[in-house]
Amino acid sequence: MGGSGSKGKGYWPFSGSAGGDEPTKEGAEQTLARVRSFRSGTPFVFTRRSSMYFDEDGDLAHEFYEETVVTKNGRKKAKLKRIHKNLIPQGIIKLDHPCLHVDFPVIICEV
Repeated sequence: MGGSGSKGKGYWPFSGSAGGDEPTKEGAEQTLARVRSFRSGTPFVFTRRSSMYFDEDGDLAHEFYEETVVTKNGRKKAKLKRIHKNLIPQGIIKLDHPCLHVDFPVIICEV
């Protein structure tokens, strides 16, 4: 069901080879030292893109709504209308604790 990993297309960032399931040129041995071939040189992620936005007033939130009054059959009814315009993304934020990259090929478990 819906995998988001990058193995399927042949790009495996930590293995050093182009194919996902192909053995490396040195044999089937893959060590953690090969992780250094990844762009950032570490399997940890220290920043991420924020999902929050700033509005015109400088307020920070995931979504912004505006209250509108709708008159229907002589009755006034208040509705919330979602605002999509004039929102500025918060940008890249630093994580409090580093996380492992989603494509890190080592299974971590405690026995």
